[in-house]
Amino acid sequence: MSADKKWNSGADAADDDDDDSRDETEFQAMKDATLFAIEISNSMIAPVDEDDDDVAGGSKKKKNKKPRYSSAEAALRCAEAILKNRIISTPNDMMGILLFGTEQTKYGEGSSNISYPNCYLLMDLDIPDAPSIKELKYLLDNPDELSEILKPSKKPASMANVLFAANHLFTTKAANFNSRRLFIITDNDNPETDKSARASAQTRARDLYDLGVRIEPFFVSSPTHQFDKTLFYTDIMYDTGEDTTENLPDAEEVAKATDAESRYEQMLSAITAKQAPRRALFTLKMEIGKGFVIGIKGYLLHKRVTPSRSHYIHEQGEKLQIVKGTTTRMDEETAQEVTPDQIRKAYKFGGETVSFSDEEFKKIRNFGDPVLRILGFKPQTELQFWHNMRSSTFIYPSEEDYTGSTRTFAALRNKLLKDKLMGIAWFIARRNAAPVMAAIIPSEEPQGMFIIPLPFVDDIRQNPEVPHVVAPNYLIDRMQDIIRQLHMPKGYIPEKYPNPALQKHYKVLEAIALEEELPEEFEDKTEPKYKNIEKHAGQYIQDWGDALSQAMAEFRLTKPAQVEIHGTKRGREPAGAAAAKKVKKDVDSGPGDADKEMRAAYDKNTLSKLTVAVLKDWLNSKGMSVAGKKADLVERIEEHFENK
Repeated sequence: MSADKKWNSGADAADDDDDDSRDETEFQAMKDATLFAIEISNSMIAPVDEDDDDVAGGSKKKKNKKPRYSSAEAALRCAEAILKNRIISTPNDMMGILLFGTEQTKYGEGSSNISYPNCYLLMDLDIPDAPSIKELKYLLDNPDELSEILKPSKKPASMANVLFAANHLFTTKAANFNSRRLFIITDNDNPETDKSARASAQTRARDLYDLGVRIEPFFVSSPTHQFDKTLFYTDIMYDTGEDTTENLPDAEEVAKATDAESRYEQMLSAITAKQAPRRALFTLKMEIGKGFVIGIKGYLLHKRVTPSRSHYIHEQGEKLQIVKGTTTRMDEETAQEVTPDQIRKAYKFGGETVSFSDEEFKKIRNFGDPVLRILGFKPQTELQFWHNMRSSTFIYPSEEDYTGSTRTFAALRNKLLKDKLMGIAWFIARRNAAPVMAAIIPSEEPQGMFIIPLPFVDDIRQNPEVPHVVAPNYLIDRMQDIIRQLHMPKGYIPEKYPNPALQKHYKVLEAIALEEELPEEFEDKTEPKYKNIEKHAGQYIQDWGDALSQAMAEFRLTKPAQVEIHGTKRGREPAGAAAAKKVKKDVDSGPGDADKEMRAAYDKNTLSKLTVAVLKDWLNSKGMSVAGKKADLVERIEEHFENK
């Protein structure tokens, strides 16, 4: 990695969050606006040549019944797919579709005083809704109406006008959005040959970057023409620290797959990879030594996606209204409502309630300013799998506050990679956050480093005490045969396995919102391929099962005591011990003894070690509520003894 390469600085993160744990819903609150700018030209609207599929002879040509739509239509179908996804997963994000190079000119309502020749605003930059998706779907399902809109102009659209139109949309529609991006999909690598027109386009592109809009072109090549971005697009693409271009697809790929379905899938894959904006989790300083500080930004590269939050609605009015909930706190004894200024945070300690003011509570939580402070270095081999306490955070250098951060960060990363070392650091992600011990691991791809939170001694739990049983060698050998047969050469590739629960959720919502029929079947790519398993390992599994039954029979004869222990989840106790315990219960069944035992547990602060059944029996004997979790039962008993 070249130290001169500028690293991506991303978006600013809010570091004034007072929560101890990072609320990842902040990412959903950071809104994104994406505008698709799709060029309409004779080459972009031309369907795939019929002769392209006739490579292996006439038989292949007869079998090919796939749809034959153009690059422009493939781009529109990609936009439709992303719209459907965003309307559910990120409902606050904006999307729009601008066609340029069209014979018709249309630029929103009430914009007659603004002229953008040969630009057709197919979908205004706004939060997508069901009607807009229906309208786009209708066009895609009606080729005659779509072809009327996709009729190219005799003279290409001015790129300066296209960029100026995008600037106007972002300024008027998404002025306060954290992320704004312009996706340009084109196969024309030199749209402006005139010097003055090229200079004007460069000026408009600079205006967009000054506004904070990222231009991310997607270049379409063909079997006979490889897109050359150096002819024009290099001049309007400014270095933002990462490669923002994407070829859709290159000439070699197109030569192999020229049918519309393959073209659409390749284009959708490339655009989908770019659709999620890179958002910074934090911005802070990285202290390599005393007085030696650089700037970094942190990102979550992997985040579990869940369905968007549901809402309660009120159906009795003229239209559906979302119902908002409120929380009211009440005094437990008087049932009077209390206001926030009458409340203080408190903890239980030694049977006493210790309360804190807001200022005292902030002092308790304050461990200094946010920082990633390197304490030393260790071999990477000393990092164990179970050391990963939470998801890792990807860090990248930032030149915003400390000049030279990129070179220093690159040198440190390269050294750690070369010597296979990792950094051990003191990590405070933001103000009022709890400190974390973390490992800093260099990454080859993506280029940067990862912060992996490490456990403290308080976080380590003891292993359960169970007898160690070693399987016989012949049983192990048979299992190795199964593993060899079911080995996955390429490993687990997340891109191939969509979350089936999410996909089903989205499909049902989409069908209801767009008034379509509910799908009868849902594709689940995580479902095991039982036929293949049976084909490759079925006999091995059967042999192993027979061998296991034989080994278990021998084990029962030689070590019956261990079989009894492993027979149940919690283990079985000897019959004598169970009888002794039962006798003890009968003897110590008096209410006075139960009170003494509970009082002793309270004094020793060991109430939480008693079972839920014991706690409930005691509460029942006192006529007290047994509702709630174990912690509620313990708290109820503690309050009982505190008030005595």
